[in-house]
Amino acid sequence: MMPPLTNLEISSLQTPNPAQQLAALLDGAGLSPIDNVGWIRVTGEDRVRWLNGMVTNSIQNLKPSKGCYNFLLSVQGRIQGDGYIFAEPDALLLETASEQVPSLMSLLDRFIIMDDVELSDSSADQSGFSISGPKAAALLEGIGISAASLGELELRTTVWNSAKVTIIHAYSPLVPRFELWAASETAVVLSQALLSAGAVTCDQQSQEWLRLLEGTPRYGTDIRDRELPQETGQTRALHFSKGCYLGQEIVERIRSRGNVHRAFTAFRLEGVVPASNTLLEVEDKQVGELTSVAAIPLPTGTIQLGLGYVRREALERNLPLQYPGGTAIPISRPFNTVEASKSPSASESFERV
Repeated sequence: MMPPLTNLEISSLQTPNPAQQLAALLDGAGLSPIDNVGWIRVTGEDRVRWLNGMVTNSIQNLKPSKGCYNFLLSVQGRIQGDGYIFAEPDALLLETASEQVPSLMSLLDRFIIMDDVELSDSSADQSGFSISGPKAAALLEGIGISAASLGELELRTTVWNSAKVTIIHAYSPLVPRFELWAASETAVVLSQALLSAGAVTCDQQSQEWLRLLEGTPRYGTDIRDRELPQETGQTRALHFSKGCYLGQEIVERIRSRGNVHRAFTAFRLEGVVPASNTLLEVEDKQVGELTSVAAIPLPTGTIQLGLGYVRREALERNLPLQYPGGTAIPISRPFNTVEASKSPSASESFERV
């Protein structure tokens, strides 16, 4: 596998502290190596029909260069993996976490029977980095890469300094985010050009804080193989009129019933910042869990956020959710950083669910 870019490779300058990195992501442009993403390439004459029957979203409606978010389910409707699928003229590309590639390749391969479909791990073909923030598109335009016209989850391959570069307008509910993929040498030169233009090097810590501010779950952390799709709140991964697919019967049964017993939720944390997977209780009864937690330094002050699951009846009763050393208060997603910047205290800018 082609080694990912490191902070050392993409910047010879001193890396700003984590709070400065987060400020760049929210108000400027932050650049980060992508070291945890893999690619599965699906080819063959039957690829569209076959993959459409394997994932939760509609693949047959994808136009060239467009993408959509998907779950892959078990027969019991439990989530086995997730990823973004993009359509190319002669292939479908599944972008997923690198640790998911082997298991998803194995899962998908089991269902290729008499189909003209081939799977290949193309993770080693290119290196990538992301640039995120309100100024990201302008910086890209400034070095000769058109980004402003890209729709969300749209992919475009262009030529920059005589080298092939693929740019993706990634899903990002708070600030614009673009991924750039190229041969390793090109990716290094391209990232240095963006840093010289004003982008700030950001590490995984600041990216994780941005994810919590967005309220976006991560497979393996917030989404596990026991979760049902509707529990995660990611309706963007579901298409209810596409026809049959693996696990579809369970998804449809939940839809017709109306809801699930648990809901993925964001929380403001008061008290100590607990460990991940800490249980939540109401009146000494377990009602949920925290799957991701962090103390996040905003310009207005540090906020303590969590993501996790809580039973719907506990949400409806609007009672404080307790954990050892603190209280979790459900809030809306994503966190409104604009309102936080106007508030004398970051903790005052939360809106209860």
